[in-house]
Amino acid sequence: MSDIQQRMRERLSSLQPEHLDIEDDSAAHAGHAGARSGGGHYNLIIVSPRFEGLSRVKRHQMVYEALGDLMQTGIHALAIKAIAPNEI
Repeated sequence: MSDIQQRMRERLSSLQPEHLDIEDDSAAHAGHAGARSGGGHYNLIIVSPRFEGLSRVKRHQMVYEALGDLMQTGIHALAIKAIAPNEI
């Protein structure tokens, strides 16, 4: 697990995830402008009871808020699948 993935995991713990999967997809984007500047491409699956009753937009906002400055530094692109437990 990379340092960025570990930092993402730590920050996302505030959302009390029941499941958290962070996949580094940066290698598939080698040569891309974001990859050259050091920002990675990630796929995120997070299951949290905190998402129950919320829109997809609100769930994504919660993820972005939890990740904070990583969205401007270590993360260039992030694909998010945010799910409430009752949706599985």
